Amino acid sequence: MRKLLVVAVVSLLGLTGCKNPATPAGYVGYLTRGAIVGKASYVGMQTGPTSYGLSWLVKVMNVSITPFSYAEAFGGDAAVLTKDKLMVSLQAHIIFRVRGDKVKDFVEQYTTIGEGPNQVQVAFGNYLKEPLRTRIREAAAQYDAFALNEKIGQISDELTRWAQEKTKGTPFEVMNVVVGNIQYPAVVAQAVANKLAVSQDLETRSTQVEIARKDAERRVVEAEGIARATQIIQQRLTPLYVQHEAIEAQKAMVGSPNHSVIYIPVGPMGVPLVSTLPAPVERK
Repeated sequence: MRKLLVVAVVSLLGLTGCKNPATPAGYVGYLTRGAIVGKASYVGMQTGPTSYGLSWLVKVMNVSITPFSYAEAFGGDAAVLTKDKLMVSLQAHIIFRVRGDKVKDFVEQYTTIGEGPNQVQVAFGNYLKEPLRTRIREAAAQYDAFALNEKIGQISDELTRWAQEKTKGTPFEVMNVVVGNIQYPAVVAQAVANKLAVSQDLETRSTQVEIARKDAERRVVEAEGIARATQIIQQRLTPLYVQHEAIEAQKAMVGSPNHSVIYIPVGPMGVPLVSTLPAPVERK
């Protein structure tokens, strides 16, 4: 009877202690074997999707190797100080992941088995949070507040290179760092608005000056054209030309029914003088 009881207990423990640890796609599993007495021991790694098979006291800690986004906000009392001593709020976003071949190091050196589903973000924040914040403050201190927004792309590239160098040889792989959502203090925002208004006014004035300049050029061209035409006319007004025009005018008047023309050959070069007689006035 006692033997049957022992067998039953052992069988129950075996059924409850046997599991098939599975790892889904996009994860790498860290396998350990527990012990009724003593410490758990490392068994191996498995890359999903897969399972280890039914085993005694074997557990798996699955670590995602897909990209994560980690954000750091700099606002309020934590705002960054620019070169011209102004406090500016911004945010930094980091895209990273755990290297698949470094999951063992990640589990053993950067996190614990009981950290939960956010273990990767927590571990990354613990490792890079303070160095990243210090680096961003150093980058902002190199520029004035107005220039900071214009240099945001350059700052992001510099931070990306720094983070990649910082995490080299670690389980973390940084793909990109982006700094954005810059917010200036109220006094700076008003100054920016004033600067934009002045810039727009100057642009409008410049356009008006250009229009006036073009209009003046047009008038000069017109005046030059009139002067040129006058010069040509003056050059053509020779005595012979005037006589020719007078004769042509007389020829046109001959055919008109409303004029009486008398030719008196006493003009220069035999050209007759032209006179138009007024209509006779009836006397009563």
